[in-house]
Amino acid sequence: MSHLSRQEIANRAGIPLEEVGTLVELGILSPTTGDRFRSGDVRRIGVVKMLQEAGMPLDGLATLLKSRDVSLNFLDSPMYGRLAALSSTTFSELSAKTGIPVDLLMVVREAMGSAAPQPDDLVREDELEVIPFLEVNGLEGMNPHVTERLLRVMGDSLRRVAEQQADWWQSEVIMPLIRGGAKAGETGDLSQDFGEEINPKYQRAFLAIQRAQEARTWTANVLTGIEMAMTSAGLYSRQDRPPAMCFLDITGYTRLTQERGDEAAAALASTFSRMVQRTSAQYAGRAVKWLGDGVMFYFADPGPGVVAALDMVDGAVEAGLPQVEAGMIGREGPRREG
Repeated sequence: MSHLSRQEIANRAGIPLEEVGTLVELGILSPTTGDRFRSGDVRRIGVVKMLQEAGMPLDGLATLLKSRDVSLNFLDSPMYGRLAALSSTTFSELSAKTGIPVDLLMVVREAMGSAAPQPDDLVREDELEVIPFLEVNGLEGMNPHVTERLLRVMGDSLRRVAEQQADWWQSEVIMPLIRGGAKAGETGDLSQDFGEEINPKYQRAFLAIQRAQEARTWTANVLTGIEMAMTSAGLYSRQDRPPAMCFLDITGYTRLTQERGDEAAAALASTFSRMVQRTSAQYAGRAVKWLGDGVMFYFADPGPGVVAALDMVDGAVEAGLPQVEAGMIGREGPRREG
């Protein structure tokens, strides 16, 4: 849609008005009749800003665009609407309007993967989507520090998902196009149709997995509430079972990497990851930290944790992995199996 003036596009992209003129002169931006701009041009400016921050010259980009070795037309697709523009409201203004502490508002940007802003910086349009959630937290008197921790965990977890998604797209979509003869600068346009087809399916898959994870944790809260009620009524006595930690590592992983190379090591790590994830989940455990050639698990009940550790050691042998050692830490101190 061509409806933005030069001043509007400068405001939404967060650049001085004269820089819009420079980008037009270089051919990076192409206004339509009446000197109007599209919302995709805001995204183009965002890409330009990232290129500049990486030290790449604008005239080099302009040369590639004119030669058609690079195209940014794919940024006009609605799929790239997630590359958000700036609003006209600063963090401090939004704080005064909503009553949300400005420090908590600024955490939203950090949770979304960007550097911490200043109170007088403009809020992005996507950041505004988080504000109703924070407003309800404030109205209900919830601890802002706990809410901040939730935002940071959400940001860190979703960062990992987004990075893996980008790796998947690069290896399974972009690189096959390049191996088929496409130029690197053409891949955005060439993959646009497939991206628009698969993106809504990916979003549905993402939400389905998120909701299933929520169902698991919400059910745990329900069970805890019922347990507390039954305990208060004298109908149940909770058994105090301290949790246990399991440590699993591949012996000689570094040597194996040197002997077989990175590709073989990556395949080994993938096999190891699938095996231990499935086994730990089978015994109500979860991986809490990956340690290169090893992993640390949490088990609420140490009994199943011990059985899981033994099964993982046996599973490694059956999968043809190198020797795997497992260790447990519980009430009685550390134990080790190999």
